[in-house]
Amino acid sequence: MHLKKCPFSYEKFDVALCRQDQLISTLKTFKPTNDKVKEFRFLLYGPIGAGKSAIVNTLKSILEGRMYVICPTASEVTKSYTSKYEKYQIGNAQDGLSLTFSDTMGVELGEGNGVHIDDIISALKGHILEGYTFNCRSPLTEDNKYYRNNPSLQDRIHCLVIVIAADKLAMIKDGDSIKQMKIVRERTSTMGILQVVLMTRVDLACPLTKKDLHNVYKSSKIKRKIRECSVTLGVPETCIFPVCNYHQDTDMREDINCLMLDALTKIVPWADDYIVRHSNN
Repeated sequence: MHLKKCPFSYEKFDVALCRQDQLISTLKTFKPTNDKVKEFRFLLYGPIGAGKSAIVNTLKSILEGRMYVICPTASEVTKSYTSKYEKYQIGNAQDGLSLTFSDTMGVELGEGNGVHIDDIISALKGHILEGYTFNCRSPLTEDNKYYRNNPSLQDRIHCLVIVIAADKLAMIKDGDSIKQMKIVRERTSTMGILQVVLMTRVDLACPLTKKDLHNVYKSSKIKRKIRECSVTLGVPETCIFPVCNYHQDTDMREDINCLMLDALTKIVPWADDYIVRHSNN
């Protein structure tokens, strides 16, 4: 069963009226169109400290119904905490939902720092095996034991998820990080892979949203951040989703869950579009 692809609208999605159980049920109705593809695959990519690893923990917590910390995180850092290429299962086929998010080393300032552009491209093409250790100066080569030859459609990434911190956008928008990300985005586009943005830390970027997360789509500041991100990266506003990770909370919150789940109900069908287009290749 295919999900209806709802257009992005600040007015249509009301966090206060959202029911997370309904969104989860909707997600579970969606399966890859190609029977040979057993799971939707997403790649997390973005600057250090944006919350890539925290997204894995947040998604796992939402779909398991309890707080999960399976992916190490570090919020205020100058070096990437993630050093290896790891794939994390979110949900399972038995429950009707199977997504995987692969975490990567963060984008860093300065030449020779952070994840190498060629490694991101190799990951998108399905060439990198789990456990590969990123090397800032030397990307994966074909003679490496972590290089996969002839990746199948199941091995490839079906959607690139760029993670940007709303409260840090101004600090990175004119630097090397954005230049690298634009190159990756352009090369990803040539492969026919859609890029979406999960804009994290919206509670730290706007006092109105921090006071009450239900105000996220009513906040003029968050709207400006989305426009700014769109102009900076070249990603359409329809593909940018304001979200909030679990970072201080010890109990589950439906407002956090609904924002992330709403984003997923839009992103998963787009991943399937890639699968459909490349099923005969």
